[in-house]
Amino acid sequence: MKTDTIFYRLFQSFPSIFFELIGHPVDEADHYRFDSVEIKQLSFRIDGVFLPKNADPDSPIYFCEVQFQKDEQFYGRFFAEIFLYLSKTELTNDWRGIIIYPNPQVETNNIQRYQDLLNSSKVTRVYLDQLENFEQTSIGLATVQLITLPTAQTIDTTQKLIERVKEELTPDQNRQELLQLIETILVYKLPRLSRREVEAMFSIDELKQTQYFQDVRQEAREEGKLDKALETVPRLLALGLTVEQIAEALQLDVKQVKKIQNNQQ
Repeated sequence: MKTDTIFYRLFQSFPSIFFELIGHPVDEADHYRFDSVEIKQLSFRIDGVFLPKNADPDSPIYFCEVQFQKDEQFYGRFFAEIFLYLSKTELTNDWRGIIIYPNPQVETNNIQRYQDLLNSSKVTRVYLDQLENFEQTSIGLATVQLITLPTAQTIDTTQKLIERVKEELTPDQNRQELLQLIETILVYKLPRLSRREVEAMFSIDELKQTQYFQDVRQEAREEGKLDKALETVPRLLALGLTVEQIAEALQLDVKQVKKIQNNQQ
């Protein structure tokens, strides 16, 4: 899954995260809907747009672009998309452009033509590596930070984030959906983790109800390969999971896991 797709899923389900990123009150999200817009005459589509609800003329249109790869032509294309849309829409609202970078190094140096716009209040550049410390941010921003976190920190940070979601969010606050997104980010960042390892890491009831885990359970029933489960145990022990967590996630007997643990010592 592409990084921008993950962001757009986050913004679709949790628009408040977008407004947190740009330093605005989270309740501002209540006045917007996240959408993609199409200029039919040109077969042209912009994927990340926050449009004011009820066409409120005092609220700006936000054009959002996630840019994780260096592109010397990016700004030319970005502003062309915005002005093409503005020239075709019936809305008369002001506009703002938001670009999300993982770090300043990804940004192109080809900005001479666009310097005035970039220095104006029209454009905001967000660098994810400059956000506040994980422990101090909201759950929404912590989820975004997870996308750019170094691989070595990803597993431990993900586990802490899941605990925060369990403690701070209720089911009616889209807790299940956020857990699914966190799961998606983890698999995206650590593709070499086996499905059993991911399942063990997310051994909480909410995640076991996701389609991902339903697929894993079905696959396990079809394969019925105990040896594969046993082979996974040493790697999960190395990740710091307890014997009980591993046994539950892999559907093994605790004695089986302890035997492998003792053999490693």
